[in-house]
Amino acid sequence: MAENSLLSIFFTALLIQNVALFYLLGMCPFIALSRSMKTAIGMGAAVIFVVGLTSSANWVMYQLLDMTGALILQYIVFIIVIAACVQLVEMIMERFFPALQASFGIFLPLITVNCIVLFISLKVTTVDGLSYIQALVYSLSAAAGFWLAMLLVAAIYEKLNLIGNVPKGLQGPGIIMIITGIMALSFMGFSGMV
Repeated sequence: MAENSLLSIFFTALLIQNVALFYLLGMCPFIALSRSMKTAIGMGAAVIFVVGLTSSANWVMYQLLDMTGALILQYIVFIIVIAACVQLVEMIMERFFPALQASFGIFLPLITVNCIVLFISLKVTTVDGLSYIQALVYSLSAAAGFWLAMLLVAAIYEKLNLIGNVPKGLQGPGIIMIITGIMALSFMGFSGMV
């Protein structure tokens, strides 16, 4: 992130350095839940909520740890904040969206150890000079980029299932990885945008 304007940060995180397509992070829930639009929408919303909450809280925690000279505790504190936020999302979904929670299966609790959530928290704290607002914009747009990638893959996957021309050996995760690779190549075209 050479330039720190909010618009530059937004487009860099959303398109140019998309966490799913540029860094290839979060592939386990990405592949497993990109088979239907419904689960992709729900998982994307959950990731945006968790990432927004945890990265903003972890940015503040990092500043406190830096002031007290206790940066050695950074990973432990970040994981505790992430686990608390995921537990909050799980309780909300259990209360208000039980069918969606059931469709996620094990993948909702796995957001706790999802590398995207920790990566974004670490990224916003290690880039020099990011203000709280810039860190929040990066976090939300990076999570929205993950959601965008999941939605695009789910839409293409559902369309391919309607056509029914996918060879048997490529059905499921195989075709999702091929779609993801092609999308990653196309997203590289955005690198000249900022």
